[in-house]
Amino acid sequence: MLMLPVHCMAEEKQDAQTEAQELFDKVYNMVFGPQGSSLSYSVNIIGLYKTQGDVVYKNKKIFYEEKRFCAWEDGKVAYMVDKKEKKVDVHDFDDEKKDKFLAMFKYDLNNFTYSYKDKGEYYELTAKVRKAKFFGIRSVTALVHKNNLHPVSLTIKLAFLSTTVQISNFHSGDIDDKVFNFPKSRFADYKFVEHRK
Repeated sequence: MLMLPVHCMAEEKQDAQTEAQELFDKVYNMVFGPQGSSLSYSVNIIGLYKTQGDVVYKNKKIFYEEKRFCAWEDGKVAYMVDKKEKKVDVHDFDDEKKDKFLAMFKYDLNNFTYSYKDKGEYYELTAKVRKAKFFGIRSVTALVHKNNLHPVSLTIKLAFLSTTVQISNFHSGDIDDKVFNFPKSRFADYKFVEHRK
């Protein structure tokens, strides 16, 4: 009989974990799914990196633009533009070296435990890494609207620091594939550096 409350508590914990993961999956698929999405972002990692810009996702495709950098990735080729240096680095789409900064924020969705809290008109969804590496993500916390699950912010915790990405102008769906086409004529006077194998 003593084991019954413990068993019930374990089931409740598992149900909460499953519910949190389902919520997280819904938000993730709304952002990165086949319908595509667009948003504006602002991030400030004190002493390391501060920027704001716009990004569009659709499956494995991505386009983003900010003051100094922009990129077009069409699922085959990645064009990484540095406006200050007037340079375009051309990579295979799946090249890990194409963006050293973003590589820090790579993660495997299956390597997390999930939880969430009710925050009035928001849900606070947290995904903690089961087996964290010395470098890399420890946890991700997303604040989303309850009524439509649109993201408001994303807090990423690394080994020695954490940063919050503020999100605005979120829209899911109706993303035209043309947005991922690299406009070569716009960068006619830039130096192109080929990294493809």
